[in-house]
Amino acid sequence: MKDELKKYESKMQKTIQALEDEFNTIRAGRANPHILDKVKVDYYGQPTPIEQVGNVSIPEPRLIQIQPWDASIIKQIEKAILASDVGITPSNDGKVIRLVFPELTEERRKQLSKEVKKKGEDAKVAVRNIRRDAMDYFKKAEKKHEITEDDLRDYEHEIQTLTDQFIKDVDNHISNKTQDVLQV
Repeated sequence: MKDELKKYESKMQKTIQALEDEFNTIRAGRANPHILDKVKVDYYGQPTPIEQVGNVSIPEPRLIQIQPWDASIIKQIEKAILASDVGITPSNDGKVIRLVFPELTEERRKQLSKEVKKKGEDAKVAVRNIRRDAMDYFKKAEKKHEITEDDLRDYEHEIQTLTDQFIKDVDNHISNKTQDVLQV
């Protein structure tokens, strides 16, 4: 049964990791190469991540530079960035692609802040759903007489403690990312 508890804890941990990955794709006014994580380039018929077709660097705080290893795919990289939801128009000089990050307006910062809170709430819901699944599992085990009532109470308490811990972790992530987004 301890293995089952670990399984649910692992699921909650994956929820936090997914939230961090989501937050990495939200741009906060300065260059962050993770906003390109979901962008795929059509490279010889295969959707390929940008970091696998070129060197992604940040020469300045508000600039991402992509230097493809194969100069013939510059147009495909540009097309992939334009088709994505990055929201930045790429410019190229034939050798490198530059993404210049403009200053975020106050309105855009507030919009991003709301987006951060929504993604955080979604993560909390996911953690609570995992708690519900765990509780159901242990209640069924108790009905089948695989564990005692006392064990059930102990497992429920442990699951609730884990849930509280992960919800607090989500709140911390939301707070940090919101501060990051609202920072001028």
